[in-house]
Amino acid sequence: MKHIITVILAFAFTAASAQRVGGSCEGCEAVFEYGSKKLTSIDTLPDFKEPGPKLEISGTIYQSDGKTPAKGVILYIYHTDQKGVYPQKGNETGWAKRHGYLRGWIKTNADGKYKFYTLRPASYPNSRAPQHIHPVVKEPNRNEYYIDEYLFADDPFLDEKEKEKENQQQRGGSGIITLTKKQDGTWVGKRDIILGMNIPDY
Repeated sequence: MKHIITVILAFAFTAASAQRVGGSCEGCEAVFEYGSKKLTSIDTLPDFKEPGPKLEISGTIYQSDGKTPAKGVILYIYHTDQKGVYPQKGNETGWAKRHGYLRGWIKTNADGKYKFYTLRPASYPNSRAPQHIHPVVKEPNRNEYYIDEYLFADDPFLDEKEKEKENQQQRGGSGIITLTKKQDGTWVGKRDIILGMNIPDY
């Protein structure tokens, strides 16, 4: 009897592990492309020391209850450079061929905290697309999925596109952040993320 119960529990665990959430997610597997890098709750993207508007974005990632900090969640981010393109050095492999090298990986600490430093990205060339940062999350025991992009409340293109605001799916919560400026000129923003919020099949 004990053996049968063990087999049933093992099957149930396997089935639960196999369940995918979030729907289609092209390029989300890039969340695993950090190689031998030791992930911490803070990351600095390669462009931070270059000329441009410096950004410091932080927040807390919560479990689906919106209250309990989520430990060990990987947050993968990537964005355009100051010309609005995803820059490459020519030796890219994997999804870096599409996402470029301005990308980073953060793993939340016991308090669910995360922070990253980068430059504010530019809009796509010859477009009126709002500036944005792409995020993907990978929580323990679930597959990776995307959440709403980081957008900036003061972006004139975002203001022009009321539909853009209305079309936000609120995946993980709102991605529109308000920036304030520190004395050293760095723009600071905060975004908390709730795992599973508006994520299909979660």
